[in-house]
Amino acid sequence: MRVTLEQWRMLQAVVEAGGFARAAERVHKSPSSINHAVQKLEEQLGVDVFEVQGRKAVLTPAGEALLRRAGHLLEEAAEIENLAGALAAGVESEIRLAVDQLLPREPVIRALETFSKAYPATRIQLHEVVLSGGPDMLREAAVDILLGPELPSGYLGSCLGELSMVCVAHPSHPLAQTEAALTRRDLQAHRQVVVRDSGDQGGGQGGWVEADQRWTVSHMGTACEILRSGIGFAWVPEDRIAGDLAAGRLVELHLEAGARHRVPFYITHADRDRAGVASRSLMAALEQGFRGEPS
Repeated sequence: MRVTLEQWRMLQAVVEAGGFARAAERVHKSPSSINHAVQKLEEQLGVDVFEVQGRKAVLTPAGEALLRRAGHLLEEAAEIENLAGALAAGVESEIRLAVDQLLPREPVIRALETFSKAYPATRIQLHEVVLSGGPDMLREAAVDILLGPELPSGYLGSCLGELSMVCVAHPSHPLAQTEAALTRRDLQAHRQVVVRDSGDQGGGQGGWVEADQRWTVSHMGTACEILRSGIGFAWVPEDRIAGDLAAGRLVELHLEAGARHRVPFYITHADRDRAGVASRSLMAALEQGFRGEPS
């Protein structure tokens, strides 16, 4: 006969409570049943887990090692039980979230932190997408929730706010040295940095002005690093480069029109009618985070 989880729980209760009588109160068992369970555990394992020191029974070195391992086992068992309870209550075991790279990251992280405290057993698959990549994944049922600047046709979504896109370059860049308002033709003579569309076709290049030179990257963070090096210009979300603008590492270009533009962004669920408790909770946390509401 093997040692049961219940026996490990009783042993742990004795140690945490500091004695058999208090452990019995904690687990709602009689002291004799607790004592019997521990003795049986020692017989089955073939080692002494307790030894008497004066009037107290303390763990032996072997008992400490075994209880340490058993603690991990009990934690895993508790997690399995919590997961089973969550599944029985209709809580999803996993949520797939797509977030466009244009969006601020801090509200997303804050919302995920809030969500994780309420649903620790639910896994999150986070996909960072660009342009049509998010809508494509939503249509293909590859994600459950999409945060992005496009509300795909055929889906209902809520507008969470607007992004401020700013045309910037390094202070030493030739475009930043010009006092006159820059035209589209002026921009086309220089290298533009754009972020690659992550959609299936991968053909979209948001904001490209058909510059003679174009560098295409896969991540907004890479684009910002290139801009800081002085190699090109680009339109980027203001929140991503606010520190660079304040420190003078980047400057806003003086364009005759379009130096800044506002981009609305939305939250959309693949199927709101079938959204589970966890999905609804995550969407609420994201909405609160982007609208600046307390969680």
